[in-house]
Amino acid sequence: MRKVAALYGGNAHQYRSLNEPKYRRYIHEIIYLPEFEQASLDGIDVLLVPSQLHLGLLVKAQKKIWEFAESGGTVIALGQQPKEWIPAQNWEFRPTNFWWWLDKEAKSGLVLAKPEHDLFKYISLGDATWHYHGVFWPPKGSEVLISTEDHGAILYVDKVSTAGTWIVTTLDPEYHYGSYFMPATERFLDGFMPWIAVGTF
Repeated sequence: MRKVAALYGGNAHQYRSLNEPKYRRYIHEIIYLPEFEQASLDGIDVLLVPSQLHLGLLVKAQKKIWEFAESGGTVIALGQQPKEWIPAQNWEFRPTNFWWWLDKEAKSGLVLAKPEHDLFKYISLGDATWHYHGVFWPPKGSEVLISTEDHGAILYVDKVSTAGTWIVTTLDPEYHYGSYFMPATERFLDGFMPWIAVGTF
C-alpha cells in the first residue's frame, strides 16, 4: 500500500474527513500546513492536498510540492484552484449550479471521459456527481477521466508536466463529507481513498 501524507489546514471539515477511521487507515501522516516547510516527505508516495487550504500558505508550499512531484511522487489536488500552483493548471471558474438536480429532466452535465480507467473500478460517475465550481484545461498528454459535456476537465491525471503524477479534480468531497452533507461525497471517498492507496494511476 502506498504511503499517503495529507495536508491539513486546521478546518473542522478537514479534521473530520482526514480522521474518519475508514479514511484515516489509508493516510500514513497528516501534516499541518503551517509546518509543511519543515516536514519530511521521505518515504511518502502520495501527497493529498485538500480543498480550501490557506491560499497564501499553499502558494508558499508550491516549491516543495513540485520538488516532491519531480522526485516521482504523486500529488492529488482537490477543489477549485483560484491561485496558480499546479503545473499548467489552466483553471476556468464557472458559476456553480447547486440545484441542478431539482430541474425537470435533471442532468449534471458530467461524463466519463475514460470509463475503462482503473479509478472506475472504485467509483461510479454517480459517486462523483454533486456539483462543481469550474473546470481545468489540462496540458496536452494528460488523461481526462471525468469531464463536462464541452470537454472541460473535472478530474484528470497529468504525467507529463513533472517526473511524477498529478491527480487534479475540481471536486471537493472532503469539504462536503466533513461538513456533514452531500451523500455522494461519502461514496466518492469510500472508493477514492483505497484507489489512491492501491489502485493504478
